[in-house]
Amino acid sequence: MINCKFRHKYLGFFLRAFTSFALCTAVDAAEPGNIEITPYGAYSFGGSFSDAEQGVSADLDDSESFGLIINFRQSAITQWEVLYSKQATSADLSGVQVGDIDVDAHYLQGGGTYQGDGEKVRPYLAATIGATHFDVRSGGYESDTFFSFSLGPGLQIWPNERLGLRLEARVFGTLVQSGSGIFCLSDPGNAGTGCAITVNGEILWQTQAMAGIVFRF
Repeated sequence: MINCKFRHKYLGFFLRAFTSFALCTAVDAAEPGNIEITPYGAYSFGGSFSDAEQGVSADLDDSESFGLIINFRQSAITQWEVLYSKQATSADLSGVQVGDIDVDAHYLQGGGTYQGDGEKVRPYLAATIGATHFDVRSGGYESDTFFSFSLGPGLQIWPNERLGLRLEARVFGTLVQSGSGIFCLSDPGNAGTGCAITVNGEILWQTQAMAGIVFRF
């Protein structure tokens, strides 16, 4: 079982450092047209944990998600990027008599985009790293936070200089360290079990298809 205090300490350090860097970049990029804000809606697919030794697995249901992306112009073809995404879903457990567990998957990441040629229509590739927080809404279960990353191609369509459309397909990978307990009870003594699954080192993969409105300032 990972020491949560240790994990959260370094996740917090990374997020504070990236936020400070992004704010400094925003000051430099504060000229008109250098900042983009994109609220978006999406549909998230996939995501499963497994415990081969116990024959237990947990599959996240496909569901709608939403988020916000902020970009700061770094050069003519590159941008810094901050991304937040939330998916309200359920984990279907098999091999254990626990039932479905309601969970919110939060992604908070920072990185950048590399953009191709084009004025009205412009392709790009986005890559970010950060953290995934699984906020368990079912009573009695603990939440968890892990390192994660994302990568995906996209397309921006600009009818005018200030308002655009962003279309994207992105893959999220969440690194679950070997021996991590997932969906653990906060009071295991009364229920007779500690965690629903103890993974042996794997990456949780999810795919997100999204569309958003880009506001350029």
